[in-house]
Amino acid sequence: MKKMKINKYVMLFAAATALIVTSCTTEDLDPTLAQSKSVEGSVTRVDNLYSILKGAHNTLTGAGYYGRDMIATNEVRSDNTFSNGNSGRFTTQSQFQYNSNTGFVWDNVYTLLADVNIIINTDLSTLEGDLDYGAHIQGQAMILRALGHFDLLRTYGQQHAGGGSLGVPIVTTFKGEDLFPSRNSIDEVKQAIYSDLETAFGMMDSSYDTSKIFVSKYVAKALEARVAVYFGDWDRAVSASEAVINSGLYSVIGADAFVSSWTTEGGTNVMFELAFSTADNRGPDALGYIYRYPADAPGGYGDIQVLPEVLDIYDAGDVRLDIFGYQDGGTALRNIGKYPDTANGADNIPLFRYEEVILNYAEALLETDGDAVTQLNLIANNRNATPYTSVTKDDILNERRRELIFEGFRFDDMMRTGQSATAVGSVGNVISTLSYPNNLFAWPIPLSEMNANSNMVQNDGY
Repeated sequence: MKKMKINKYVMLFAAATALIVTSCTTEDLDPTLAQSKSVEGSVTRVDNLYSILKGAHNTLTGAGYYGRDMIATNEVRSDNTFSNGNSGRFTTQSQFQYNSNTGFVWDNVYTLLADVNIIINTDLSTLEGDLDYGAHIQGQAMILRALGHFDLLRTYGQQHAGGGSLGVPIVTTFKGEDLFPSRNSIDEVKQAIYSDLETAFGMMDSSYDTSKIFVSKYVAKALEARVAVYFGDWDRAVSASEAVINSGLYSVIGADAFVSSWTTEGGTNVMFELAFSTADNRGPDALGYIYRYPADAPGGYGDIQVLPEVLDIYDAGDVRLDIFGYQDGGTALRNIGKYPDTANGADNIPLFRYEEVILNYAEALLETDGDAVTQLNLIANNRNATPYTSVTKDDILNERRRELIFEGFRFDDMMRTGQSATAVGSVGNVISTLSYPNNLFAWPIPLSEMNANSNMVQNDGY
């Protein structure tokens, strides 16, 4: 039984991840069964790597990962929103009542790692096709591996749970000899993330970056800056942000286009977004479905409500106020502007926006005695907000909250700056205040994993 379970690491749901698409003529991200065959002996062309990469992106779009749960969970655990339990969803997260049976993203991320490790460990010299493009695809896979390890670390790592040093198992092979991996330290996981991102950036050729629904060369630097800010590696955050800025490929979107940008694809501010279309017909699994309610939208659960005091953080006239709206007869404040399509869930979900890079850069400059004011005003001036004449840490955190609300950043910002969190009930009532650090700030390792792997150590309190 143990060996079968631990194949999550070495085979990682082989029935699903051992399928590749041998034809690369379709534009969608979903490999079809008719095009599939076993990975064993079947990766013979660079095109095969591209097909596996599409499968990895498909894992990202799932409702159990970035398609909904990763973003929504970190919103309802923050001081932005709570779950009212309309459909019974996300109340456990909002009230910090999860336990080792709850699950969350563990299996989904390790499934992603399975796909990308096939790509990364393929010997390009044995393949037919454009090998330079093959190297670029391997770099893309390394970025996704770094993203997966970071998502696991910020979810299950003990860095905010009272002094523990455990991170998550680092998985870098599709079939490895270690059937029962232990948890690596927080620092080991961080260094593995940085190593992948540095390698990926060096081996990728931006001329192959023709679509924003796949990770591009400069996403490596955007993710490096995100990780560096999370861990307070400020010099690294400065240099990584500057690499993106100096590329000249992106710009902050203007105030007049901010709201409409959430209904369009591939804006000048978008670096990488998850692709969805009306054909996907995601219905109740759509991220927008959990944010809005049927009375004001075709479909929608409306579980996630905004805490009323959030409006107070914005200046009058700030265009970002237009993404908020009252529903339920004016009693429930909700996100109506980001991911607004509840009929089909067809809005793309940006995972990396240039505005985040600028915010990362501003914070890193503040911490290294640089010019944070100029950078922060790139955001304020393009949102019809009051420009800054001087900047504090609180200013930057508040600007991040204003700009990135509903995108899943706020909880991590609270954690990395040592803030307490509030468990909120279904009517917006405060149940308890969780002081920092706290065992509940690290998600429990799934019980199924604990039962399967004798080397796995559970987080305290579960």
